[in-house]
Amino acid sequence: MRFDIITLFPELFAPLLTSGVTRRAYEGGLVHVRLWPLRDFAPGNYRRVDDRPFGGGPGMVMMAEPLQACLDAIRADRAEAAQTQAPVVLFSPIGERLDHAGVARWSGSAGAILVCGRYEGIDQRFIDARVDMQISLGDFVLSGGEIAAMALLDAVARLQPGVLNDEGSHQLDSFNPALDGLLDCPHYTRPEVWQGHEVPPVLLSGHHAHIERWRRDQRLLTSLQHRPELVETARDAGHLDKADLKLIGKLL
Repeated sequence: MRFDIITLFPELFAPLLTSGVTRRAYEGGLVHVRLWPLRDFAPGNYRRVDDRPFGGGPGMVMMAEPLQACLDAIRADRAEAAQTQAPVVLFSPIGERLDHAGVARWSGSAGAILVCGRYEGIDQRFIDARVDMQISLGDFVLSGGEIAAMALLDAVARLQPGVLNDEGSHQLDSFNPALDGLLDCPHYTRPEVWQGHEVPPVLLSGHHAHIERWRRDQRLLTSLQHRPELVETARDAGHLDKADLKLIGKLL
């Protein structure tokens, strides 16, 4: 898959693409990332990409013309490389909130053209004419779309085969269907006692069935405490067994 990223700050992506376990996805070509510095497509000596908003008000607005020129170059490059033409995605507060299901869909896609906005926003005419989808990370505002783009890339990269050290690691992540969409359980490592706090004895027992039951109970408890709607969704889908329902009944 290939992600083309339109950005004013391509240097922000260097640590993501060269650090951590997910770099395997980028270095191995499982997730191909192409950075497109927007100022390269702006006219004049100053390479201006923004201007004051019509109607007045604070801040600046990204102009449509440089964005269009960059988008044209990306599409021409993808066509020359015989790449599938991909949707144009803008990171925006009005977009659909990104979740695990969305990441899973992107991880099996041909990729996208990601537009990283800045300033007060982007000329609405470009959005109306060229953007196919808008995505949000949550109900807050970032200084630009780069962090949101990196979040999507990282989440997609770790789902690619061979990227994580343990192939099944991501199946035990919070929100994964393998865990019925629940939050993950607590984890412990050495030493067995740290500042007077002991590891739960069941994890030292070597009894795998008991350990798995404890982990399942902890996922339910954690989800009930922090995201009770996840438990309701799992129950409505028929994913909870008798032991799950018995534990929930004791708590409610």
